[in-house]
Amino acid sequence: MSYAVQTDAFEGPVDLLLHLILKDEVDLYEISLSRIVDGFLAYLDGVVAALDLELTTEFLVIAATLVDLKARRLLPGPVDVEVDEELALFEQRDLLLARLIEAKTFRDAGSAIELLAQAASRSLPRTAGLEERFLALAPDLLAGVTPADLHAAWLRVSSPAPPPPRVQLDHVAPVKVSVGEAVEDLVARLPGAGSVTFRFLTEGMVDRMEVIVRFLAVLELYKQGLIELGQAVTFGDLEVSWVGEPDSVFAGADSYDG
Repeated sequence: MSYAVQTDAFEGPVDLLLHLILKDEVDLYEISLSRIVDGFLAYLDGVVAALDLELTTEFLVIAATLVDLKARRLLPGPVDVEVDEELALFEQRDLLLARLIEAKTFRDAGSAIELLAQAASRSLPRTAGLEERFLALAPDLLAGVTPADLHAAWLRVSSPAPPPPRVQLDHVAPVKVSVGEAVEDLVARLPGAGSVTFRFLTEGMVDRMEVIVRFLAVLELYKQGLIELGQAVTFGDLEVSWVGEPDSVFAGADSYDG
């Protein structure tokens, strides 16, 4: 901004003053905020005819920031204040200012619409019919309409409404078994089965989703430390061995289904 201040400790643009204070290059205690505000008010008195709203808004934001900084420095509180925290406060204040400006914009728009409504309320519509001499000039609303047109219009009106759109779910595989049910089945089978392969546990399953659910159940038991997994060769059979107590209580599978 172009407005400059002049104090005993600093002379130059007011936005530069704020930048130097945040960088701890100028002592905030040596800056007289009252002299800065009084100087700006005197400046406004001299340029009332050509008031720069953008300059005034920027000065108010910077002056409010300086007042907030000095108030928090003078009041008891933490000695070291992070610059990032102060900048976050500035961001919140700028957001509040933007919301206030937006609210004022809608309020002004509402006032303009209200004035239009008041002006329109003074207009009265014509309620009387056409005069006799103008009746012959009125267009015939049924001119060019044939019986076939009437029949087609009746069919459109009397025909039933089309059915609502239906989402096809035939491609979605139904959930036949949950992970919890698969875990319960494995907890009942594995303690007395010794070391078995995952292929043995999925024997007879033809649906890929059932195999996936059974594999997730095996992972759940492994995560709980109730089974051990082994694979002798790459892409070989997965060996599943029960290592928990026979009466071990499963802690519960995650709440997801196959």
